[in-house]
Amino acid sequence: MAEPTLTAGTEPRPKTGHGEFPPFQTETFASQLFWLVIAFVLLYVLMSKIALPRVVSIIESRKKKIEDDLAEAGNLKTQSDETMAAYEKALVDARLRGQAIVNETREKQTLEAAVRRKGLEDELNRKIIESENTIAAAKQAAMSNVGTIAEEAARAIVERLIGRTPG
Repeated sequence: MAEPTLTAGTEPRPKTGHGEFPPFQTETFASQLFWLVIAFVLLYVLMSKIALPRVVSIIESRKKKIEDDLAEAGNLKTQSDETMAAYEKALVDARLRGQAIVNETREKQTLEAAVRRKGLEDELNRKIIESENTIAAAKQAAMSNVGTIAEEAARAIVERLIGRTPG
């Protein structure tokens, strides 16, 4: 077996008989450059003819899809805005119609209440007048009978006092 040789400032390295790392060997440097250029050109051609066109087509299709989706979203937003405006207009119209119905109903009920109240007042006034007439007639009848009643009361008192009917 071979013994490791020491150089100043390095660690011992075993000698294997293979020599240096191949890319660092100056004898094979030209052939390595040649194969590097061939591999590079081959990869460049494969990428430019096969891979990149597929990637570009995928990117273009995605770009078109995104643009279509954005256009559709814009259309849907416009439709949504139009629908919202129509809804708000319908809501305002419904509120106005409701307010008009409430006002009309209130006026109608106020008029009906006034007519009913007027009818009740007329009925009450008629009954008051009838009652006053009845009271006046009763008072008149009572006043006309006062003399007769007073005479009968006086007779009853005298009869009780003297024990006989005055004649």
